[in-house]
Amino acid sequence: MDVPRILVVDDNLVVRSGLVSLLESSGFEIAGEAGDGRTALEAAERLRPDLVLLDVQMPLMDGVEAVRTLSTFTRVIMLTYTEDQQVIRRAIEGGAMGYLVHGTFSAEELTAAVRGAISGVHALSPVALTALVGIPARTAPAEPEPPPVPPDRDRFGLSAREAEVMRLIVQGHSNGAIAARLFLAEKTVKNHVNRIYAKLGVTSRASAIASWLGTDGGGAGR
Repeated sequence: MDVPRILVVDDNLVVRSGLVSLLESSGFEIAGEAGDGRTALEAAERLRPDLVLLDVQMPLMDGVEAVRTLSTFTRVIMLTYTEDQQVIRRAIEGGAMGYLVHGTFSAEELTAAVRGAISGVHALSPVALTALVGIPARTAPAEPEPPPVPPDRDRFGLSAREAEVMRLIVQGHSNGAIAARLFLAEKTVKNHVNRIYAKLGVTSRASAIASWLGTDGGGAGR
């Protein structure tokens, strides 16, 4: 099986080096690096990577402009600190397979998102889902109340507790925050999350959210 080849594009050398190190240690091949959108286009056309990790705010040409061309011949995940909803919509409309915001995912979730995107699975941070489907974002926990259980949870075979956990995942809560809200051990929450992933047939938080909301193209009848 061919090793996926990734082009890493970020004008911050420290961030770029960290991504390269993480991807290489996770079994990916680094096809190349770039620090601006224009160089990214030239490199991608020459190297033909399987996927481009693309920052948004860069010199010469930003990621939102570059993705329109890149997405015509390779898959692209926007990987950025930018949470502006208009930027997110423009990036996705431009052809990005995913939009991940630094600080909202673990190293394991990032590598799972990269593998998923190469296979055609969209990868979206909660803030990106908020921009695309209008889910109210929660930046701080509300007063504890039992989160409503979606009526369609049975189509995935989730238990009532798993559905509660999934609802909090959609709202952008970490495992630790979910544990605090539901008065559970964080290890117990992690076990619930792993079972949810298995039942939804996904390997990352973003893919689970997309599948749960029906924004992954699977629809309600999957």
